[in-house]
Amino acid sequence: MIYVLMAVVQIAYVALNSFRVVLMIKGKNYLASAISTIEIFIYISGLSLVLNYTESSLGLIVYSVSFGAGILLGMYIEQKIALGYIALQVVSEYGRDLAPPLRAKGYGVTVWAGEGAQGMRSLYLIVAKRKEYGALRRTVLELDPKAFLFSYEPMQFSGGYWAKKLE
Repeated sequence: MIYVLMAVVQIAYVALNSFRVVLMIKGKNYLASAISTIEIFIYISGLSLVLNYTESSLGLIVYSVSFGAGILLGMYIEQKIALGYIALQVVSEYGRDLAPPLRAKGYGVTVWAGEGAQGMRSLYLIVAKRKEYGALRRTVLELDPKAFLFSYEPMQFSGGYWAKKLE
């Protein structure tokens, strides 16, 4: 029973630690600070428990495995919450117009022409909430199964469609 408690404490501590780091990177300083208060409470509360039982091989194994499990849980929580935004760039066959159906779904879309190795291409820049990425990706690939896609996380916005939506 003590090893189960040790694992639960370690998993909770490491999961909160992982999630807090992500919040700090995303600039959510006050939320990260609040989580760190809970995190350190769990850490201090469990520290004596862990130190009393790491002398045995089983205690060390439980402590180590639960650390890895805590990392996985922290990443899972962050992915489910999916804070922030995603910018998706799409390269499509020239003349295919993906913008109207994407705009009809509420996405901001900027379109321009480009030249690739095999001729002219249409390029699209679409910004969405990270939670919407899966649906956005599926929509784009339904409209153009041969589209080339790549994405990144924008950190700041200034002006344009998204600045209006964020106000």
